Amino acid sequence: MDYVSALVPPVVMAAFFIGLVVTIVKSQGGPNKAKEDAAVDAAFARAESAEPATAPDARGA
Repeated sequence: MDYVSALVPPVVMAAFFIGLVVTIVKSQGGPNKAKEDAAVDAAFARAESAEPATAPDARGA
């Protein structure tokens, strides 16, 4: 019975991983794609505007 207890965790993790991949693939595109793309573009714009204009000097001077 030790082999059963050794195989259960990897099998369970593999099943969840396959379910996650299937969910991600199914959620790509569709009617909400434009809304999702707009949200990502807005997040990138906010992140770029929050970055400093110049990088700090590597020497710390």
